[in-house]
Amino acid sequence: MELSEADGDQKTLNELIQQLGPLEKRLDAVELSTFLSEEYDTSDCYLSIKPGAGGTESCDWASMLLRMYQRWIERSGFKYEVIDLQEEEQGIKAVTLLVKGRYAYGNLKGEKGVHRLVRISPFDANARRHTSFSAVDVTPVLPDDIEVEVREEDLKLDFFRSSGAGGQHVNKTSSAVRITHLPTGIIVTCQVERSQHQNREVALNMLKAKLYKMQKEAQEKELSRIQGELKNIGFGSQIRSYVFCPYTLVKDLRTGEQTSNVQSVMDGDLDRFINAYLKWHAAGEKPRNVADAGDDE
Repeated sequence: MELSEADGDQKTLNELIQQLGPLEKRLDAVELSTFLSEEYDTSDCYLSIKPGAGGTESCDWASMLLRMYQRWIERSGFKYEVIDLQEEEQGIKAVTLLVKGRYAYGNLKGEKGVHRLVRISPFDANARRHTSFSAVDVTPVLPDDIEVEVREEDLKLDFFRSSGAGGQHVNKTSSAVRITHLPTGIIVTCQVERSQHQNREVALNMLKAKLYKMQKEAQEKELSRIQGELKNIGFGSQIRSYVFCPYTLVKDLRTGEQTSNVQSVMDGDLDRFINAYLKWHAAGEKPRNVADAGDDE
């Protein structure tokens, strides 16, 4: 049976419609790639999570964030190594991941800031609602040709045993290294390698990366003061809220991007927030007013 001209046109239209989805995804990928053109966007990065005040609640929230980022890293095709992990019975006190892959820093740089959780606490016998905070820091791994001067007399080194989950994987010797940079108070820790020397080298590289980033941020702050411009939200400010109760909502307070599918986000579905940040950052938009962000308790 031969197709009529109208049937043939409809078939062609259907085929074109089927091709639109993949084409739109390719165009979105090309657009996003143009936003990843800043210095070190292509670099590996260190991602650190540290709980805020709140004891068990915040430590548990930090462990939830760690799982979220691990899931995102895996589903996005990146690799990671745990550089430092300080655990508690109900969560973590601190953790640092080395995220490897092209554009690791570019994708994750917008995650830096304070992440807020609102939920019914599983640790509260009265089932009350609690608010917890954890800070995320993201630092690019510096290329080998970048020099950052670190004087030995400015360093305080502490050596201790690894504090992993226990059992045979915990190093029985004092190979873990903590370096404190006395002039700035920056502290970095590495306990993933087997030897003290290797851990010291990794920790020192982390310190240099943080010092270099601090220098760059100081320069940008001075430039902002001279130009009189309002820059993006800096470290220590709340960037995103995750509300589990009395409703479900994850909302970025800078871009306004939001979703009610909290579980999907906690399972690593962060692309919508990462992409929205990259577009917002590239446009040079000013931070939204947190009070107007619809982020009710």
